[in-house]
Amino acid sequence: MGKASLDLDYKIEILGEGARFDLCGSCGGEESRKRHPQGGWIYPVNLPDGGKKVNILKILLSNNCVHNCLYCANREGRGHPVASFSAEELASLFWHLYQRGMVKGLFLSSAVDRSPSWAMNEMLKVAEILRYRLHFSGYLHLKILPDVSNDYLEEAVKLATRVSVNLEAPTPQSLCQIAPQKNFFGIWQKFQWFESQKKKGLSAPAGVTTQLVVGGSKETDREIMHTTSQLYEHFGLARVYYSAFQPVADTPLSYKPPVSTWREHRLYQADFLLRRYNFSFEELIFDEEGNFPLSLDPKVLWANHHPEFFPVEVNSAPWEVLIRVPGIGTTSARRIINLRRESTFHDPKALSRLGVRIDKALPFILLNGKKIKRAEQLSLFA
Repeated sequence: MGKASLDLDYKIEILGEGARFDLCGSCGGEESRKRHPQGGWIYPVNLPDGGKKVNILKILLSNNCVHNCLYCANREGRGHPVASFSAEELASLFWHLYQRGMVKGLFLSSAVDRSPSWAMNEMLKVAEILRYRLHFSGYLHLKILPDVSNDYLEEAVKLATRVSVNLEAPTPQSLCQIAPQKNFFGIWQKFQWFESQKKKGLSAPAGVTTQLVVGGSKETDREIMHTTSQLYEHFGLARVYYSAFQPVADTPLSYKPPVSTWREHRLYQADFLLRRYNFSFEELIFDEEGNFPLSLDPKVLWANHHPEFFPVEVNSAPWEVLIRVPGIGTTSARRIINLRRESTFHDPKALSRLGVRIDKALPFILLNGKKIKRAEQLSLFA
């Protein structure tokens, strides 16, 4: 094996590992963080259009950073192995994997190598090679570096399927606690710019996403979800991703314990309530400290606090009422409405076959005017 091949393998290992902290998967995130059997830099994700799960190359252009965010594995001065691709190298690597059928798309991020403008320009070069020279028309996700000018943003949305810029924390104060060099309002203005360009017909087809580090600072779940609701309401973000803080050796926050992935999971569940279940931020229920209890699904928590809303008659409730029932999702609610035109639901088994989590739903529903008790349910399933 030649030196060039060894150098490429080294870069793939180092820069693929460094990219794992940028989330592109959905709730739970664990699958998108696992190493793929064919290599640690390939990740399975669901495409934004709701299509099938495909493998994408998820990698950094460089992990050599001029910033020193307190939580980051790539922070300046950490003493970690550094590597970087040229634009030509990375485009060639992706094209090789794509032609072999190993990947269908690219998620490209980078540390702030040399300067934000230099690193962003190199990422755009990769995208230009793929789009214009190699005529790649598939999924391309570009991470926007926070300090670049709007000119780079305009070029990125022309080239990418999806773009993202990481806010990292829900308030200026919490961002200062983990990344004192980053400007919260500067990042916020980028979301404003993306939204303003939609009116001019300039936007990435799959929209804009961001990521929040959960538990790196002293932020509460209430602060996180308030910021999330603002991003969805005012800027139409496609997704907000949540990453439970995990300490990295040789960083200033290495002493902090890891944040429970259950906290991350509850935030994703609350996020779904905002995005898909027509809940408002004001309807979310938090404990006295401003957090979600880890022991309860936020939807169940809301239901427990609104006994006047229940029980819901499955055979007559409209879609917007059905989706408020714990255990009934948007898909199962549509299935219920379609099937009840032909017949009446009498027992839980029929609902279960439609995807309803009957153990969660049972305390909150009526079936043809009858409330099924848990013991009765168990006999039906025996």
